[in-house]
Amino acid sequence: MTSQNPAPAATAPEASALRLIRFALAVLFMAAVSLFAVLRFGDASLTLVVATAFGAYMAMNIGANDVANNVGPAVGARAITMFRAIVIAAIFEATGAIVAGGDVVTTIKGGIIDPTRIADPQTFVWLMMAALLAGALWLNLATMMGAPVSTTHSIVGGVLGAGIAAAGWDIANWGTMGQIAMSWVISPVFGGVIAALILYAIKRTITYQGDLMEAARRMVPVLLGFMAWAFSTYLLLKGLSQIVKVSFVVATVNGAVVGILVYLYTRQRVAQKSEWLSNDREGVNRLFTAPLMFAAALLSFAHGSNDVANAVGPLAAIYDSLMHASVGGAKAAVPPWILALGALGLAVGLALYGPRLIRTVGSEITEIDPMRAYTIAMAAAITVIVASQLGLPISTTHVALGAVFGVGFLREYLKANYERIIEEIKQHHADQDSGHDAVEAFLQAFEAAPMPEKSRMLKELKQQTRLGQGYISKQERKDLRKAHRKNLVKRSVLMRVIAAWIITVPASALMAAVIYYAIRGAMLP
Repeated sequence: MTSQNPAPAATAPEASALRLIRFALAVLFMAAVSLFAVLRFGDASLTLVVATAFGAYMAMNIGANDVANNVGPAVGARAITMFRAIVIAAIFEATGAIVAGGDVVTTIKGGIIDPTRIADPQTFVWLMMAALLAGALWLNLATMMGAPVSTTHSIVGGVLGAGIAAAGWDIANWGTMGQIAMSWVISPVFGGVIAALILYAIKRTITYQGDLMEAARRMVPVLLGFMAWAFSTYLLLKGLSQIVKVSFVVATVNGAVVGILVYLYTRQRVAQKSEWLSNDREGVNRLFTAPLMFAAALLSFAHGSNDVANAVGPLAAIYDSLMHASVGGAKAAVPPWILALGALGLAVGLALYGPRLIRTVGSEITEIDPMRAYTIAMAAAITVIVASQLGLPISTTHVALGAVFGVGFLREYLKANYERIIEEIKQHHADQDSGHDAVEAFLQAFEAAPMPEKSRMLKELKQQTRLGQGYISKQERKDLRKAHRKNLVKRSVLMRVIAAWIITVPASALMAAVIYYAIRGAMLP
């Protein structure tokens, strides 16, 4: 694991100057995009010029807010530096958007509204412009609050609000909106449960063993092979879906082949590397460092290939409507320049404003090390695979954050449970009038013992305790657990993120409605 010395805190004037520089660069990017649009489309449509600026603004905000979920855990685990994470994410986000973003994107996300209810092409253009700007503004506000939110939900809320403002409540597809509401619960719960299960399996098979490095030599290649399977399957199902369509079975089988090859390769590499690593948790963590860089890159590629549509989809619909003087359908062709705009905007937004959300995801929610970061990445990939097969509505943002929370809450439970056991051991020896040395000797032997031996020692201890006067009741054990419970998940961040998730669709919808009326009022004679 790479060692990183924290950078000295910037003074107030320095921080102010940095904010000004970032803002100036963001404005410069939007100005450059607008100039390009003026030179290419200024004579044909000033509306398209303005819409292009909105699209650039949206793409930057997606890069600033949503990309943190892919690289935040790896940065929090100190597997990669912030600078390297930004470079990796920017390259692979842009590559995913350009290579696998697709020539055709869905412009009305998931059938949120029925575009056939809008007869006037100009009204449809205003609607999509309002949705695009509202989604971008909400993402900007969420980033300022340090709350990672779903960019898909942001644009969905924008399309919904602007659509209702343009054509009334009947235009909305409320069944689809119900599925989106379901995803608020399904996504984080799935991600959290899967992350907790994977982390507990790692603890049982590696960190709870007597010889950690021997267990790591046996299990880490298996875990890395499993990771290769998950990410290969994930990329085939989601990341490359615009290029090649494969069934779930084909993707799973191909992923399994890649996983087996990675297992065979890493088994030898791990055995060699483990020879000079310390036989402790720190040494085991170092075995996960390189794989985390690949995980961050692959997650970024898949994210860029999918979420670029949130920025360029509405813009593609506007372009299609203006060029053909008709209301865009559910899908629209995407010119290469729009796809490139989305890719570049993602990278610029990430570079300028991504670090804040990366720190939130990587270190402000709960402490993350490489094993936990591996767990979070795996949970994100597996949840998307399972949900895609079951047809469940999910948000990748909510999945990733749910995995972070799941890891934190599992740590809380295990820590409280372990401290309760230690208290029971001390209480038993106190009741048996054992000396301090006897207590310390038992505790040292208990902490050094592998999991099966721990279970045997506790079983014998409880049997002895029940025969004496020092039996600890069930209620007393609960009291001990409460007394030693420590919050390893920051509740303030948890509540802030959940609140932002809940209000994303309503907030962006309300903003879009207001913006639509403003545009309509300004454009009508």
